Amino acid sequence: MDIEHNIQKIKSELPSGVKLVAVSKFHPVEALREAYDAGQRLFGESRPQEMYAKVQQMPEDVRWHFIGHLQKNKLKLVLPYVSMLESVDSVELLDAIERWCAEHSGFRVDVLLECHIAREETKQGFAPEEALAVLTGAAHWPHIRFCGLMGMATNTDDESVIRSDFNKLLALNAALQPMIGICPNLTPDFRELSFGMSDDYKIAASMGATIVRIGHIWCQGRIKSGLHPIFFFIPCRLSFSDQLSITTLEMALVQFCWLVRDDTAQ
Repeated sequence: MDIEHNIQKIKSELPSGVKLVAVSKFHPVEALREAYDAGQRLFGESRPQEMYAKVQQMPEDVRWHFIGHLQKNKLKLVLPYVSMLESVDSVELLDAIERWCAEHSGFRVDVLLECHIAREETKQGFAPEEALAVLTGAAHWPHIRFCGLMGMATNTDDESVIRSDFNKLLALNAALQPMIGICPNLTPDFRELSFGMSDDYKIAASMGATIVRIGHIWCQGRIKSGLHPIFFFIPCRLSFSDQLSITTLEMALVQFCWLVRDDTAQ
């Protein structure tokens, strides 16, 4: 099955109004262009350098969602290009985004608060009560538009656990809705619920997600995960310009492997 078929199949399974974020990390630009030609315009990236490199090579009407942990020193690679930052996971990051926007001619960013709803302690995000305090408290970030909530369920095959995790996000959203228009951080723009990934997006869509983030399903011919550390390792001590240069090399290597895959599949 080709990428166009995969994209159309996924969209046919989603209720009207649910947006598909095609998670494109580790996929070569050729794959993104195939998805673009199939009508996909919304892509999700979780690595700042990789997203920056792809932005330069994709059409201008592509909308980018950043969905990974964002370090404060990488804001310049992400904020000018994203239509939404889905993974705001701390007050410190909110403060850094606010300062960056204020320093760049009043730039404004649409964000989702990432909430920790899974059982794994390793996953990041606000506890639901922390997110409630941020959104209803006195602190205000005028250059940030809060558009909703994001969460990831526990990595399990137990559907009851997945539903229980998603219900935590739904309960928080229900508690916030009466405060829209009353609290300065809660405006009518607060209407997005991003939850559901490749293995549980059908459950999420049935429970009221407005955004689902799907990775390997839309691009079945992806490069095997065992190659990722070789192609995407960037030494932390490199300069900013060196990091960008290596990212370009990474993308060239991935493109080569993608072409080899196509040749061997014929």
